[in-house]
Amino acid sequence: MITCADAVKELWEYLDRELPENERARVEEHLNFCRTCCGELEFAEELQRFMRSRQSDEIPDDVRRRLEGILSELKEP
Repeated sequence: MITCADAVKELWEYLDRELPENERARVEEHLNFCRTCCGELEFAEELQRFMRSRQSDEIPDDVRRRLEGILSELKEP
């Protein structure tokens, strides 16, 4: 079983479906019992959906830069 720290490190690759199947299964196993990491996953999924669903002119440039910065920081190990 992997730790929360390991699950969070792999979260973005998991969301982007870039993890090998065995690592993906380990993250899914962890997410099946860990409420904290499930919350992280839900936040990440919602933020990605929000960013994809908006036209670039719908979100002010400064807000978009901040959101993209948050995504970048969350993706860093």
